[in-house]
Amino acid sequence: MKTTLLEGMKPAHFDKHIIGNILLEVAPVEEVRQHKMLIGVRNEAGEIYRLIGAAKINSFMNAVEELADLGLVDELQDTEEPKDGCDAIFSEP
Repeated sequence: MKTTLLEGMKPAHFDKHIIGNILLEVAPVEEVRQHKMLIGVRNEAGEIYRLIGAAKINSFMNAVEELADLGLVDELQDTEEPKDGCDAIFSEP
């Protein structure tokens, strides 16, 4: 899986836990957006500051599980519709 920080956005205080718990390769935003499934992560201001791209469903599900284990909530868990180009968007409850 690949990840990128979005330019001009402040990382959330829990960001180091994401990097520590999920095996991610840093890549340019264009490269991350080419992945089949995208996960967005919101900061305390409610802005998506990080994108995680997954090429395979099992990678996507592993990332979703790890983010949930960190106590983050997927605001799209009850819908099939992507939002802001993301298949899942995590933030603190």
